[in-house]
Amino acid sequence: MPPTYVLAKDHLQRAATILQGADHRSRQLRHIIERTIGLMDEFRPETPERADNVLDFASFRHRQAAQN
Repeated sequence: MPPTYVLAKDHLQRAATILQGADHRSRQLRHIIERTIGLMDEFRPETPERADNVLDFASFRHRQAAQN
């Protein structure tokens, strides 16, 4: 992951920790931040398509396994 991604996630985790208030607004903000962190954890950067004619066997096996 890029360093900015890791840093952004760290900032969000700190913000969620700070928002420990029991009022409705704090709970809503904490929920939004925690959900954003969860979405960041699910993010998988797509690999760019190769412009050459070289076959990556590991990727090929992975795609084949996913199709079966």
